[in-house]
Amino acid sequence: MANTKSALKNNRKTIARTLHNRSRKSRIKTLAKKVAALAADGSDKEALKAAAIDYVSAMDKAAKTNLVHANKASRAKASVAKYIAG
Repeated sequence: MANTKSALKNNRKTIARTLHNRSRKSRIKTLAKKVAALAADGSDKEALKAAAIDYVSAMDKAAKTNLVHANKASRAKASVAKYIAG
């Protein structure tokens, strides 16, 4: 248990940030599953492209705020580009 006022405040901040980051990570995972499902289906190229744009945008924002590592975002974007190209 925290003993000082600053430690108590840091605990509150950590809890709030954890909740915020958890929802953002969950959204990224959902978008990734959507892109993968559309790529596996292969019938609707326009829907795949729209989902890929949403996913890439979310990954860029997450990398910008250090929610995910920049290399992970880059790797994810490259794999999505392969889905769209092929």
